[in-house]
Amino acid sequence: MISPLKSAGEAVVDLAAVAANVRTVAAATGTAVMAVVKADGFGHGAVAVARAAVAAGATWLGATSAREALELRAAGLTAPVLSWLHPPDEDFARLIAAHVDLGVSTVAHLHAVAAAARTLGRPAHVQLKVDIGLSRNGAGPDDWPELVAWAHKYETEETVRVRGVWSHPAGEPATDREIATYEDAVRVARAAGLDPPLLHLANSVTALAVPRARFGLCRIGIALYGVGPGLRPVMTLRSRVVNVKRVPAGTGVSYGPDHVTDRPVTLALLPLGYADGVPRAVRGRAEVWLGGRRCPIVGRIAMDQCVVDAGDLPVRLGDPVVLFGAGPGEPTVDEWARWAGTNPHEILTGVGTRIPRLHQYGEVRHQ
Repeated sequence: MISPLKSAGEAVVDLAAVAANVRTVAAATGTAVMAVVKADGFGHGAVAVARAAVAAGATWLGATSAREALELRAAGLTAPVLSWLHPPDEDFARLIAAHVDLGVSTVAHLHAVAAAARTLGRPAHVQLKVDIGLSRNGAGPDDWPELVAWAHKYETEETVRVRGVWSHPAGEPATDREIATYEDAVRVARAAGLDPPLLHLANSVTALAVPRARFGLCRIGIALYGVGPGLRPVMTLRSRVVNVKRVPAGTGVSYGPDHVTDRPVTLALLPLGYADGVPRAVRGRAEVWLGGRRCPIVGRIAMDQCVVDAGDLPVRLGDPVVLFGAGPGEPTVDEWARWAGTNPHEILTGVGTRIPRLHQYGEVRHQ
């Protein structure tokens, strides 16, 4: 049982759930697992999540920036790290020195990495990314042969070591056509003289749904945080009531007012708003867990606060409220995503920085 909430809001992060999700995916796929901890671990705390994931058997960590990758190294994490989104003038030398694998998608990036490696006098570990239809990062079909040719040249010079060829599907999950395109790219890389030991294509949904796409490693992002069938939700976002009003029918609530009560009700004020990750788009749809039941958020959501219609519940100042969590009856992050017209990724990463993260092992229990 955790201590009562001491702040306006708190994101309770169950690290035991992180560990359980790693084990679940590894058992389901039969492959190695990369725990993707970009965006501060999807808002959960990258270092704490990474430690729990590695302890549970994750063999790789994934990041999208030098800052994220080096934060893991500064925290003492020695597991292999892949960092894959950098400007071409990145200071690659510090990443090479920290034994971070570099995702490379263009010849310009590869030249910059090789130059940094020559300066250091040690080879850079790179993983070449091919674009199979997402049209974001990754070398397209016209650029891929040149990229792998240069990579082979630099490998021959012992400036780089190509440790992987990878991609990301646009399909949810990956389509047969995308998988075939990826396999063709691997053949082109091998024909150019490369022999990458690591092949990976599958993200969370593909890892769990498409055995053909698993290869030797699956990258799990949203699955790591408990979104998906058979997985344990990791974050509980909770707050407490800071004001209570009993109002008659016909009372306007928040700006506008866009909402007017149709009966006498108790209104409970929560000190969380859109600056804390409560999207304005959920008004009129979102519910919270208060007093043992679901209650709707009513009126416009403000920057720092929102109002809950508690009906006739005997609400008191300081009563605990769960916005989303894993307990019986509590709204889930999937529901919040649906109410906001977005995905769970945006809800989790949107939880604001002024909301403290409480890391613990075991499920949340409220006093």
